[in-house]
Parts: sequence; C-alpha cells; structure tokens
Amino acid sequence: MSTSIFLTRQQSRLVDRLAVEEYGFSGLVLMENAGRGAADVLCRLGIDGTVVVCCGKGNNAGDGFVIARHLELRGHSVRVLLWAEPEELTGDAAANFHILTKTDVPIEVFGAADDSGRLSKSLDGAAWIVDALLGTGARGEPRPPFDEVIEQLNAAAAPKLAVDLPSGLDCDAGRPAKHTIRAAETCTFLAAKPGFFTPEAKPHVGRLHVCDIGVPRKLIERGLTLAFCWAALP
Repeated sequence: MSTSIFLTRQQSRLVDRLAVEEYGFSGLVLMENAGRGAADVLCRLGIDGTVVVCCGKGNNAGDGFVIARHLELRGHSVRVLLWAEPEELTGDAAANFHILTKTDVPIEVFGAADDSGRLSKSLDGAAWIVDALLGTGARGEPRPPFDEVIEQLNAAAAPKLAVDLPSGLDCDAGRPAKHTIRAAETCTFLAAKPGFFTPEAKPHVGRLHVCDIGVPRKLIERGLTLAFCWAALP
C-alpha cells in the first residue's frame, strides 16, 4: 500500500472499529493479517538465524505472537520474550498467546522485571529483533521496565524490525522519547502515520513498509475524513 496515505493514531483506531462494527471483521482476523504481513516482510528481507520477538501486553504484543507463530511455521528459529504476566493479557492478544503456547515456540516471561543479564543471554546470536513492545496507544516516555529494555535492545547488534511503530515514538507528532527503538525496518498497518516522516523520527523508523490487513480501501479513505474526536470512542 502507498505511503502517501496518512492516518493518525485516532483515525487508525476508528478504522479498526468500523471494520469490526460495520464490515463484520473480527479483531482476530485483523491481528492475524497484521502479524502475517509483518512475517512476510521479514522473510523477504532474509532471516539467517534466530528471530527474537519482544512483546508487551497490548495488541502490539498480539501481533508479535502471530509473527512468531508464522515464522515457526515456515521453519525459522524464533523465541518470544514477554514483558507481562500471561494473565495480564486480554482480548485478541490473550487468544493469540494461548495459541502460541500450543506451538514449539519458546516463551520467556520477564513480567515487569528489568533483568538485563537474562535479556542479554536471550538476545545472544539473534539475527533479528522484533519490537512488539508498545503500540500506537502509548504516549510519552516509556515506563519501567520498557525504558531500560529499549536501551538494551538498541545496544544489541541485531537489526530491529518495529511492529506498527518503533516503541517510544509518537506516531502523530513524530517525537521520539528519550528511550525509543531505533529500527532498521518498520511494518505499519492500514496506512503510514504522519509522524514517521519528521527528521527526528526517520532514524528510528528506518525503512517503512505499509502492510494491508484486509480492510477495504474505501474504508481507509473514509478514515481520512473522520473527525479527530468521536463520541463513541472511549
């Protein structure tokens, strides 16, 4: 999909909601399409070694679980690092975590811990690091343990692929937090976000890939005209 179409954080959320409420999509289908699209990009880029998928607890993490499952299905070595307790996961992310536990993908639960020694061992020899820590809903400085985790991921030699946006970046304003992932590649969904093209953001976004998630183009274009505030949105 073209990077010439921009959707803000809120417009993207509204399009997701309309896809479910008016078009009959399920959130699981949208998440599956997003994760599979990102896995496709990673496979096209080339994988020579283990992919380490780093997940928080929101829908961004759910995308990461799908990515890990599809990479394992295609014969790649992959492991998941989770900065949440499994019981904290909800909705579609929880469903995809449950599916992932039925596969042979190793899952390391860090919870709320900033265990730099353990993380260093988990990243050893990684060919790629997938950033599925924080999604578009996160704003401001990443809170512990994500601040230190992001710094350690940035220091790792493996290239980073960000899911939807680099964790720590404001996708509307394009302002990176003090602790923001420096991605070589970013897979975003539905449409590019306006903040990706500021001079401050470019070193964090890297090369941008816009992945479709099956939502009809006319709904995305409708999203461009949606009011920035919508009373039905909590």
